[in-house]
Amino acid sequence: MHVTHTIEPVFDAHSRVLLLGTIPSPKSREAGFYYGHPRNRFWPVMAALFDEPVPRTNEERARLLLRHRIALWDVLASCDIDGASDASIAQETPNDLRPLFAAAPISHVFCTGATAARLYRIYDEPVLGIAAVQLPSTSPANAAFSFERLVTAYDVVKQCVEPDL
Repeated sequence: MHVTHTIEPVFDAHSRVLLLGTIPSPKSREAGFYYGHPRNRFWPVMAALFDEPVPRTNEERARLLLRHRIALWDVLASCDIDGASDASIAQETPNDLRPLFAAAPISHVFCTGATAARLYRIYDEPVLGIAAVQLPSTSPANAAFSFERLVTAYDVVKQCVEPDL
């Protein structure tokens, strides 16, 4: 199935870190926001990092990120994909990330999974000149990582937005 990205990036003029996924899953597209699958651990991980309640609405989720100077988007603008399987991605077209970097002092890029990191290295790193750090996927399919291991792995994001802690 060919999928075109329709969810706007989350960022503002204060964003210092950019988190990138691959492309919204069917559940995320249905919810109209990133990491919309109810079993995806992204939002609980973000809440745990900053000792906040897990956001429940899309507005709460965006506010959590912006409060902590985090931008969120995806590497791809469109692709062919079977369901939510990153392994099936073909005929991909990247998002143009340059407007985010022009609008905010983003100094660190993190990719939420191996496919997002691989695609970022192909399409964006040569243009932006900023290497990305690959983080583990928060997908329920990534059973190798417990919630606690995910929070530990994602702590590097917190260190980049709150370096004095």
